[in-house]
Order: sequence, then structure tokens, then C-alpha cells
Amino acid sequence: MKIIEDLEHFENDGLILTIGFFDGVHAGHRYLINQMNEIAKRKNLKSAILTFWPHPRLVLDEEYKPRLLNNIEEKQELLSKLPLDYCIQIPFTKELSNYFAYDFMKQFLKEKLNVKYLLVGYDHRFGKNREEGFDDYCRYGKELDIKVSQSEPYMEDGYTISSSFIRNLLNVGDVKLASKYLGYNFRIKGTVVEGYKLGRKLGYPTANIHLNFGNKCVPNVGVYAVKAKLEGKVYEGMLYIGNRPTIANGDDPSIEVNMFNFDQEIYGKTLEVVFIDRIRKQEKFTDTESLKKQIGLDKEQTKNVLLEYGI
Repeated sequence: MKIIEDLEHFENDGLILTIGFFDGVHAGHRYLINQMNEIAKRKNLKSAILTFWPHPRLVLDEEYKPRLLNNIEEKQELLSKLPLDYCIQIPFTKELSNYFAYDFMKQFLKEKLNVKYLLVGYDHRFGKNREEGFDDYCRYGKELDIKVSQSEPYMEDGYTISSSFIRNLLNVGDVKLASKYLGYNFRIKGTVVEGYKLGRKLGYPTANIHLNFGNKCVPNVGVYAVKAKLEGKVYEGMLYIGNRPTIANGDDPSIEVNMFNFDQEIYGKTLEVVFIDRIRKQEKFTDTESLKKQIGLDKEQTKNVLLEYGI
């Protein structure tokens, strides 16, 4: 797959293309791309996606703070593993948002990208204020000699799989189900920073993580079984997301991971954490001894979960 950012010098013999933000590059996205590839083979066209950065709503609404499944590097890495010829990535700007669908199809899809076939996502709209829909795209396509069709939604277990659906799963802490529909285990990455060292006092030292991507979606508060990746090595561990209600009586939320069989100073280093399953929700205990006892139980349960997963 080639990443195309310079539209002025991009040449091809004809594309089938689909448009979207592709946050998560999840099972639904892969289903859409597989549909596109089947058409590409029949029509002898190259396959391409047109995607944007930053998130359109972030540009159009300064008050909106999106929580995304991937940063731009993660998205590109996931897309690179798919059977695509091109990933065309352009900046999303207010100027771009003012294009009506017809003008966008004519000036970008036809004249710059040589699109012969447009596959529209089942719930996707583009153009100024998203005012126009699939019937409009078909009408414009006939005038511009662009074949337009609409993809089928991807459903699994009775759910329509979408980025918002997966974010909702993470918002309630169901990382196991979210990972199933993503097609890979959800992960976060950040820099290890100095914390309150409360875990060390309890006998369970933790690495406090400051996220490298501030808009990253983070699972709901609680304790999770995880894999921690540091400098090419993988460690078993348990991660806590929350505000330490027992000790600090509720202060700013933190993300901290206790890596098993590990005792090194790693401040300033990058740590990637891969979520496996949720162990329990956040709780407030009567005293630190009760908390310490529960953490011991959490560790045993985490080890069992990781063993069950073959990790």
C-alpha cells in the first residue's frame, strides 16, 4: 500500500475509492475494503481509500474533544496491513468542509484522483454540512462518469460494527469485546512519568503513564489484565485506571501499570500497554489494608486470565 499525500503529482489508470475517517480500522472497515477489492478485481481498477486528519469534527467545532481509537501513525500502520493499493490522506480543513458534494466529486475525485467507481459506506455522507445523500451522489456520478454504489453494513452478534460502537464498549470497560470487533487487542502508548509512589508503599510498584496522544480513547475506570511492551520485551501486568478513591480520596485520574517480575526505574521511557480483559471496576475500600488485600487478589486473577489467553 502506498500512502499518497501529494494529489498534484498522483497519477493512476483509474481507481475504485471509498471515503472515511477509518478510526480503529476495525472489522467493519475491513469488510468495506474487502467489498471494494472484489469490485476492483472485476473492473480492473486499483483500490484506494480517501481519509483525513485531523478528525473533521475537531476542525468544525473547537469545543469538541474527540476520543479516538488510533492516532495517525497507528491508523496508517493498521491500514498498511490491508489489501489496498493506495491510502490517500489529506488534511481536513474548514475550506475543504465548504465543498458541496458535487464540487468535491468533480474537483477531487474525478479531476485529481481519476476515480471511476465510488463505493460509499452504508452510513457515510460527505459534502458541506452533510446535506446530500446517496441518491445525490448517484445522480452526480452519472454526470461525471463515476459509478456509485453503496456498501453493506458489517454485522456480528446482532450488532452493526462501527467506531462509535467500539468506543462505547471501551467507555463501559469491555475491552475484551472491543478487541474482538477491532480484530486486534486495544492498546495505549505513553511516557512513564513520576507518580505518587503509592503503589510502591503497598508492595505493588506501578509505572504511571502519560499518554503520547491526548485524544486517545481510554477504557473506563477499573483494573485490567494487560501486556506491557518495553524496549522490545513483553511483560505480564495489571493496569489501573482511576482516581485512587481509597488513598487520595479522589484526585485526578491516572493510568498506572504494575508489571510482574519487574523492578527497574523507567521514567521517561515509552511503554505500550495491550488490554486483554477487565478484572474489576473501581472501588473504594475502608482502609489501605483492605485495598492491599484486594490488589493481591487482582494479581492472582490477572495471572489466571493471562494464562487462559496463553500469554
